[in-house]
Formats: sequence, C-alpha cells, structure tokens
Amino acid sequence: MPLVVTDHTWTQTESMVYINVPLKGVKAGKVDIFSTDEYLKVHFPPFLFEAFLCEPINDDKSSAKIGNGVAVFTLQKKTDRLWENLTRDNYDKHKLRAIREKAQLKVQEKLASDSKAKAIKTQEERKYALETMMRLEEEERAGIQKMKDDEREKATAELEAWKQKHKQKAVEETSFKLLKANETEINRRTTAGKVQVKKDRKDTYQTNKKFEMDLPAPRTTGNIKITFTPRVFPTALRESRVPEEEQWLQKQAEARRALSGDLADLRDLTDEEKNPDWLKEKGDKLFATGNYQAAVNAYNLAIQLNPRIPALFSNRAACHLKLRNLHKAIEDSSRALDLLTPPVEDNAAARLKAHVRRGTAFCELQLYTEGLLDYQAALKIHPNNEALLADTHKIRQVIQGTAL
Repeated sequence: MPLVVTDHTWTQTESMVYINVPLKGVKAGKVDIFSTDEYLKVHFPPFLFEAFLCEPINDDKSSAKIGNGVAVFTLQKKTDRLWENLTRDNYDKHKLRAIREKAQLKVQEKLASDSKAKAIKTQEERKYALETMMRLEEEERAGIQKMKDDEREKATAELEAWKQKHKQKAVEETSFKLLKANETEINRRTTAGKVQVKKDRKDTYQTNKKFEMDLPAPRTTGNIKITFTPRVFPTALRESRVPEEEQWLQKQAEARRALSGDLADLRDLTDEEKNPDWLKEKGDKLFATGNYQAAVNAYNLAIQLNPRIPALFSNRAACHLKLRNLHKAIEDSSRALDLLTPPVEDNAAARLKAHVRRGTAFCELQLYTEGLLDYQAALKIHPNNEALLADTHKIRQVIQGTAL
C-alpha cells in the first residue's frame, strides 16, 4: 500500500493554482507525474499524492517542475474565479475510480494522437526529401542527355565539314586543270587587251581634263563630333546601376589577374592543368558523368590556382550536395555568394544557383527556416520561376506543420 502524502500546500489567484508537494527525499528521476483537466497524481514510491480537482483546469497550458525536493505545479483555471477547496471530497469510491479511468484513457488518447501526428510529419519530411532528390536526379539525367546530344551534333558537324573540305578540294583541282588548259588563250587575249587599255586610258584622261575645267571650287571642310556612352552591360545607362556594375567589372578583372598558391609546388602539372578555366571545364564534364569526387578534385586545384572565381565554389557545392557533404555545400555556396557581389544583372543567374544549392543543403539538414530564406532570395532574382515557387511553398508548409 502506498503512503498518501497529506502535507502538501496550495495557493491560488483568480486564474492560477499553485501546488507544492514535498518529495520526501526521493530523487527526481523516480517521480512519476500524471495529470488531466480534473485529476492530478504524483507517485514516488512508496509515497502517493492524488488530487481530484474541485474545478477543471486547462491541462495544455499548465506545467510541473521538480527541484530542491519539491514538485511544484502551476495550473491554469478554465474559469477565472477563486476556489473554495482544492479537491472534491464528496465523491464515493466508484466515482473516484471512474475519474481515474477517464483520466488514464484521455492521456492514452493524447499520446496516441501525438505519436500519429509525429509519424505523419516525419513521413512528409521524408517524402519531400525524396521528391527533391528525384528532381535533382532528373535534372542530372537531362544534363547528361543534353551533353550526349551536343557531342553527337558536334561529331556530325565535323564529318560534314570533312566531306565539304574534300569536295571543295576536288572542285579546286578541276578548276586548276581548266585554268591551265585556257592559259594560252588568256595570254593571247591579254596582249590585245593591253593595247586597248592604253587607248581607253588616254581617252579617259582627256575627258577628265575637260570636266575639271567646269567643276566649282571645293567647299570648306568641317568635323562633326559624336560621343558614344561607354557601356559594357546590355542595359541602357538610364536603367543601370553604374557604381555596382563598375565594382563588379573590377572584381572580374582582379579574378582574371589573380593566381594564388606556390606555383613551384605545381611544376609537375601540364600547362592545361595550370589553367583554372580548363580545370573548371574538366570538373563540369566529370560532374555531368556522375563522377562527383573527381569533379571536386578538379575544382580544388582550380581554387588553389585562383580562389576569386565564384563558379568554382558554386559548382563544388553542387558536387558536395550529391556526395551528401551538406555542411561543405553550405560553406562553398556562401563563398560563391560573397564573391558574387555587388549584385548586378550580369551575375544574377550565378547568384540564383548559389542560393538554391545552399537552401537545398539547409533543408536536407532540416534547417527549414534558413533554407526558406535562400529560396526567397532566389525568387527575388527570378520571381516567375514555377519550380522555385513550388519548392518555396513546400518548405513553408513544412515549417508551419501543414505539409501534406
């Protein structure tokens, strides 16, 4: 038989009830608390505190804390008024047993509901992650197919060029033979033509001299000065952001001039392998064929040679996404966005890719709030992108807990 605790204390206001139950030296880990809107139980063997509340409380907005040998309950009343007593003493044993059973059933139903809701949320998060991966894989397959089509068209064009070249060569050889056959006739006619040319020149000279006598004096000369607006970007000057564009062009020029690292340590590399642009193209081809780790190695060497090219960090972030190196993908996307400043029209597409890749990495880490910020930044660059709008809506639903 448990020992019933009777030395508890309680106070109240019009909206709250505060109950202190001494734990009799029992450790906090051995205390079992059970409560509903009209029943409260604290069990810490061999002691038991049980209260059938005088009036109902709001169990969802109430709390219990254990510390310093006391269990403190903070209960919110459903009706704001003072109670005459803490508990009801006029119930018989059957009524009390019914209240206990009802409280246990209510708690079990609540636990089952919470468990079901958690399972549904977990399933939706997994479904969203799967859909994202499927979409990325579909884009990857489309990229590989496009590369194959481009290579096929290139090979066809080279074959046609080779055929045309040989056909042209045959035509030239035939023309050369015809020219040699007619060379004698041409030389004969040339001699007769020279005599006629001399006669025509003489007649023309005499005619020009006659007209020069009748021509008026030439007019005075002048200059018309035309000033063109120096523009590098395609936008009109009145619509542009000149300081930001000039700053971006200066950063691009610095990136082309930059060459970091100790090249003496890279003396075993070929001339192509010392070119960051060649290494970037190599990494892009490796990524398209699914060799993500080799692509990362190519981008690493290119970044060692020139760490001021934003595309190297953005493309390496895409590789890390495929390899599930999510924190590295976030770091590389952030480095790319730092280099893609100031934001101008010329680097808008690159900034959009970097935001989407960093947002995807955040969502894979279940940091949906941070991921939503990146997707919203991408939408500011391309507001009418249907895929971005759909992904942003799904992320917002996950955050709000309304995802289906």
